[in-house]
This record gives sequence, structure tokens and C-alpha cells, in this order.
Amino acid sequence: MDASRHAAALDAWGGLQVLVVGDVMVDEWRFADADRISREAPAPVLTLRRRQISAGGGGNAAANLAALGARAALAGVVGDDPAGERLAARLASDGVEDRMIRVPGRSTPVKRRLHAGGQIVAREDEPGGGPLPPAAVKALIRTLERAPEQVLVVADYGLGGLPEPLRRWLVRHRERFALIALDAHDLCPWRDLGPSVMTPSVGEAANATGLPRPAAELAQVLREDFAAGVVAVTLGSDGAVVVGAGTTHTTRAEAAPEAHTVGAGDAYLAAMTLALATGAPMPVAADIAQVAAAVGVACEGTCVCDIEPLRAALTGQATLVEADGLDRIVRRRRAEGARVVFTNGCFDVLHRGHVSYLRQARELGDLLVVAVNSDAGVRRLKGPDRPVVPVEDRVAVLAALSCVDHVVVFEEDSPAELIERVRPDVYVKGGDYPPELVPEAALVRRLGGEVRTLGYVPDRSTSAIIERIRAHRREPAS
Repeated sequence: MDASRHAAALDAWGGLQVLVVGDVMVDEWRFADADRISREAPAPVLTLRRRQISAGGGGNAAANLAALGARAALAGVVGDDPAGERLAARLASDGVEDRMIRVPGRSTPVKRRLHAGGQIVAREDEPGGGPLPPAAVKALIRTLERAPEQVLVVADYGLGGLPEPLRRWLVRHRERFALIALDAHDLCPWRDLGPSVMTPSVGEAANATGLPRPAAELAQVLREDFAAGVVAVTLGSDGAVVVGAGTTHTTRAEAAPEAHTVGAGDAYLAAMTLALATGAPMPVAADIAQVAAAVGVACEGTCVCDIEPLRAALTGQATLVEADGLDRIVRRRRAEGARVVFTNGCFDVLHRGHVSYLRQARELGDLLVVAVNSDAGVRRLKGPDRPVVPVEDRVAVLAALSCVDHVVVFEEDSPAELIERVRPDVYVKGGDYPPELVPEAALVRRLGGEVRTLGYVPDRSTSAIIERIRAHRREPAS
């Protein structure tokens, strides 16, 4: 991969306005531990560890668009019910603008998954959807008419959220949108839409064409039959075959546990849509989409790919998280039930003591954020001859540690402002002093967090390392 071209594509789509329209649902996860076998039946006894609510269907496509840095809005029809309220709360947490139509008496679909032992052991569906009342159809069409977005994602899961009148409106007003991305379980009703990009699975593609064929042939036939710009036939762990104007591009993927792949297609579609909408060549867009799906399946629950880990995966370089981006990441992970750990320091000449302390810090939660003093901040704290290592190198080394999830640089002498924004569940400092002597302790506790101090490895410190280097330089040559 050409890292510079991929990085340029990610930079280009920041803030792009995208509207998602279609079927929406609630994805509810219950993560449990299997402790023992029940005496009442030959079944495991599961102890609930945490719950997670995610936006499903078109909602997850919108969540991925927002996580990748776009300005995403979601239009769909849900019930005026508790599930609809949970969905709205999750969309707000994901940074998605809510343009959903609430219909009294309608049920919002829910997929509830029970996860234990690294796999989904049961799924319970609460049905919803069904035909829309005429007033809801008209309201949804009015939402499309008023939409300022030039990029549209159509998410059709067959739940009735995209009825025939709305499909006819989209076909008649196709020129209204510069780019339309289509994700549909049943492609046939959309044959006249002329999508800019469509991303069917190989099974969906075979159903639409009527014959089982190699993926490349399926993609070419669909492109011709649907007058589509780009067709990506996804193959799960085998990657995808992507066909554009006179170009075929194949991407590869690594196998992931089935329980981790829920929503991976949404991450793929979101990244592909953003890249193509901002002018990236099709092969570049296809590479980015495949990596986005891979990043998404790395976490438990419904897949969402954030821009920072995507950039790191594409370029192989550490990336700084800006404070605003950190807010979004922490908000989303906390909504998933993650325990957030925060620490800060200069980390000038990273040594074994730092690594041991950071590993211990990561074990206290699910997400470790490391705030690093800027070069100017280190000079104010340590003196004019510090730092020895510039901030871009300190960040790169920290980000390479598997225990560190995100790194952010701060200019102030105190990380208080970042602590206010992150509101960590656990604030960690390295040292042998008691937690009550940590300057930030009162602030962290006021925000509801816990303060921990972790001792460094004995006889390991940056100052001692620098002094040994200087002493060695002062020794006369023998």
C-alpha cells in the first residue's frame, strides 16, 4: 500500500456531510462469563459482566461514518418506545445527528446477543419494522427533500423502512445526490437507482444475478445491470473483489472470530463511501475499506472503526489523537461499558520502568489514554536541557506499546483540562507516594474517578539514565 495516498484520503474526508437512510435497530450485547454447569439442566450458568447498546442496521453505518470523521445524520423510522429511546441515546453518544421519525405504537427492532467464552451463545430478536403508515412515509421523503447532504447511504435490511414510494422518489431525484452508496440484503428492488457504489456480500450478489459465479464476474454483471459506478463483492475472511470502470482490484483479509464480525460490512461501506466521495481512486478506496473492516473486528460487540486506529493501520505510524477526537473515542467506548484509565507524564527516554507501569495501568481497565507533555512543557518542568527526546518520537514509542490505546499531547503544565474532558474511571500516576499526594487526586475524585499510584521498577528512571550517559561522556579517554 502507498501510505501517503491512503493518509491523504483520510485527511480529505474530514467533516464531509453524509446522510444515511433506511432500516434501523438496536444491537444489545450481554457479555458474560461461563462459571459452571447448572444443576437444573445441562446448560452453563452465565454471570453477566457488562451490557452494551449499539446502533444497528443503518444506525451502525452512521456510527462508523461519524467515527471516521464525517458529519453523519440518520433518517429512518422507529417506534416511540424504550428501544427507540435507547437507540437515540446511543446515536447521540456516537455523534450522529438524529433525524429519525417516531411512530407511536410501532416497535423498534432489537437484536439481543449473549456472548460468553469468546462466542455468541444465543440471540434473541424482538421483531419490529413492518409496513410504514403513509404519514411516516411522507415525513421520511420530506426529510430527504430538505437534506443538505450530497452523499447518501441507503441501508435496506428488509424491515420495511424503505417502502416503494420512497424508492421511486430516490430514482426520480437521483441527480439530487452526488454519490449514493447502496447496502441492501435484496438488491433487486434497487435496480433502477444507479448507485455510485454498492457493497453486496457474495451471497447477496449471487441472489441478485440469479446464478452462482466467481466474485469478479458477479461484480461485473451487477455493475452493468445496476448501472453502478463501483461494485465491491465482499467475501468475509477472503477479502473482497472490487470492480470499477475498466479496473478490478482484489483485497485480502485475515480471519476473525465470527462473534467479532457483526457490523464489519458497515465499517467497510462507510470507509469506501467516504474515500470515493472525496475523489480517492477505486483501488485506494478498496484498500482503506478493507483495513477499516479489519480494525472494526478487533473489538467486541458491533463493529465501529475509528479514524485514528485506521490511520495507524494504514500508515504504520503512530498518530496523535487531538482532544476533540479523544472526546469522541472515550464517549463511544464508555457507552460500550469500557473502563477508562488515564495517565500522564513526560516519558522522556522511555525505559523499563515506564513500560512496566503502563502495563499495570492498562490492566486496571479496558482503555488506556496516555497524555504526554509537549516539548515546551517538559522544558518548564525539567529545565532548558530537556527533553532529550522530541515529542514526536516520544509519542511514536508510546503508541507502539500494545498496552497503550491512545496518546494525546498537552501544552499546559497540568493535565487538568484533559482530565475534565476524559473523566477517567481510574487515574494512574507512577511513584511510591500515596494517592492523596497526587496533585490531580481531588479533581479526579470530584469527577467520580479512582486514583492509583504504581511503583516504578527499582533503580530505573530517566534522570538516572541521562546522568549515566553524561558521566560516560565526561570520562577521559583511556
